[in-house]
Amino acid sequence: MNKILPMQCLAGAALSIGLGLWQGVGFAQEAGRRYAENSLQQQPALQISVGIRDADIIGNDHRALQAAVDYVGNLGGGTVVIGPGEYTMNDSLHLRSRVTVRGAGERTVLRKSAEFRSRLAADGDFGEAAITVEDPSGLKVGQGVYVASDKFQAFLGVCATIINADANYFTLSRPMNADIMVADGGFAATIYPVVSGYVIEDARIENLTVDGNRDENPTRVDGCRVAGIYLYRGDHSMITNCTVRDFNGDGISFQQSNDVRVEECTVERCGGFGLHPGSGSQRPSVVRCRSVNNDSDGLFFCWRVRGGIAEENWLEGNGGFGMSIGHKDSDNSIRGNTIIGNAGGGVYWRDEAAAMAAHRVTFEQNTVQDNSGFGVFIDGATSGTILRNNAIRDTGKGRQTTGIRLGAQVGSVAMNDNEIEAMTPLLDERKAESDAKPREP
Repeated sequence: MNKILPMQCLAGAALSIGLGLWQGVGFAQEAGRRYAENSLQQQPALQISVGIRDADIIGNDHRALQAAVDYVGNLGGGTVVIGPGEYTMNDSLHLRSRVTVRGAGERTVLRKSAEFRSRLAADGDFGEAAITVEDPSGLKVGQGVYVASDKFQAFLGVCATIINADANYFTLSRPMNADIMVADGGFAATIYPVVSGYVIEDARIENLTVDGNRDENPTRVDGCRVAGIYLYRGDHSMITNCTVRDFNGDGISFQQSNDVRVEECTVERCGGFGLHPGSGSQRPSVVRCRSVNNDSDGLFFCWRVRGGIAEENWLEGNGGFGMSIGHKDSDNSIRGNTIIGNAGGGVYWRDEAAAMAAHRVTFEQNTVQDNSGFGVFIDGATSGTILRNNAIRDTGKGRQTTGIRLGAQVGSVAMNDNEIEAMTPLLDERKAESDAKPREP
């Protein structure tokens, strides 16, 4: 049960009533401008606390947190401090531009509620912001919901909030991205990121723990629309000192979000990728993070991720590759990472044609140890790769039998000062030098 303490909200009421609504709107429009009148207007200093007790806003679920974020966001930005405790998330905490959300580390836990799922009773048409379900018993206004089908998921699914209901018909905050057909196994489920930001900039998430409650969320989802922490076009945002655990999908995923920095975060026991710099996200930085015991890759460079840095991360015991890089993921720097005991292999350059391969990637000063099969596998028509000063070794466990493997279509690779300990230190499958080489785009 949430309540807002009347006296503690008096300042907010006075702002709207005493100063006038038009002035409040004026402040919000001025704050955060790239070229504001002065630095004080450009950087609002508003701060509000939310918590189970002893806070400006009292509550223990997503509504209390959202009220605080929206209050600060509507005035142009500032800080929301979430106190210690466990908060039940029946929908995402939706971030706003220039708002910092700060918790108390392991003592501030945002826990996803149990999943409810129903098949659709009518097709969800492209552009339709509504669904009709067979079983409405577990759906209610204000909940987050994911609508997809066996045929259309990934970016073609939609994650939205239920905003109205009539029997088994529910209207949504976002429209369908595709025709979600009953014949294709169309469904609606209370699946959503625990923290998310859509079309925002300069958001900050600090010192939070996200508990995905995987035992009560059986549907595994991909990171294109859903993750424990998720950004879509969340430019110049930062995620720091956060923990995401037991989410049945990716831990941290950001899609089409430029200049995002993820720093000193831990992702563990999630059902998908641990860390997922996603499609078209330019210049990401993933630094000093731990990605351990997730079901798929520890760190997955998605499509068209360029100019990024992956530095001093620890990737261990994941069910896929320790790290994977591929489709147009060129000009990235991978430095000083520790990649140990991953089931799919150490680091994999995915098999792509020359126009789509990951060119000019620098891989240096990394430790790649005791992964399954290989330490480093460069595949596809990849060119301009630099491998230097890496320790690539099997410590006697007999798992990492090949140190470096070069696929048949690989172009130029510069290898310098690598220490390799393996049954097969180098496996070069490339064609003879006289064969035609793919053109580097």
